[in-house]
Amino acid sequence: MSHSTVSLALRDHPRISKEVKEKVRRKAEALGYQPDPMLAALAHYRREKSSKPISACLGWINAWQRPEELRALKEFDLYWKGAYAAAAKFGYRLEEFRLGGEFTPKRLHQILQARGIRGLLLPPHAENPDWGDFPWEHYSLVRFGRSLHEPRSHLVTSDQVANTILAFQRIRELGYPRIGFVTNEIAMSERGHLFEAGFLVAQRLIDENLRLPVFVTSQFKMTDRPKAFTAWVKKHKPDAILTDMPEVPDLIKHAGLRVPEDIGLAVTSILDARADAGIDQHSEEIGRVGFLMLNSVINDGVRGIPSIFRQILVEGGWVDGSSLPRRR
Repeated sequence: MSHSTVSLALRDHPRISKEVKEKVRRKAEALGYQPDPMLAALAHYRREKSSKPISACLGWINAWQRPEELRALKEFDLYWKGAYAAAAKFGYRLEEFRLGGEFTPKRLHQILQARGIRGLLLPPHAENPDWGDFPWEHYSLVRFGRSLHEPRSHLVTSDQVANTILAFQRIRELGYPRIGFVTNEIAMSERGHLFEAGFLVAQRLIDENLRLPVFVTSQFKMTDRPKAFTAWVKKHKPDAILTDMPEVPDLIKHAGLRVPEDIGLAVTSILDARADAGIDQHSEEIGRVGFLMLNSVINDGVRGIPSIFRQILVEGGWVDGSSLPRRR
């Protein structure tokens, strides 16, 4: 084999067949070959500088039915801003590509190939897109959050379990011993019930008499939810509510309660919420880490769906707010 074939095979280049790659790797292992990390980094740098500038572009794939709604959400807009700034620092340019209408998966692939784009960031989606037969094996991939079931690439997201435990502990420190959690398990199912899991774990650490059952809105019809919520509040008498749902203030108002005079309110993410106390998920950092993860995957020469799934969790921080003042 030529030197270039061996080099491409060791870098897992798509131009080299699977059989040749395996043959080269077996021989390299038998010879005890190990790359020099400094020389490998230099070679990668020279390859990038010698290629066309357009190849230093990365793709942000927006397949929302109404694409403008994605970054209208502050949390997801900060994902973009964090990733964009980090990419620029490393000499990349992040560009958005919108999938839908005449912009089919096949057409998207053609454009990405023509532009020399090999790395893709996949933001959260309200619904799972129809990717068709999009050839993921040509791209290095990282997705944000767990809303996308496919492709099952590496991901970066907030540490939802740790964040909920932190919120629970902080709410108690502020003088609210009876804490209720309100969620929608249909929406939660895509995130693995991790907020709810964190809440249930946190409750195990307190007196059994202070543990409240989770109120799940999806167990009731839309028209029945206000009445059911009011009954739940009257029966369990929460001092404060933690939620991941923006409509909870309306349910509280229907129950004849005021925030914060009658009941405290905190949210699992203060962005795009109707309460100012709760968790700052550090969304811009999530975006930055998403790029760093993608950059490492690109440098490893890994493309397509990984055989070993990897995820990075970014821990959030608590933010005090007027919806949950300290109680005497």
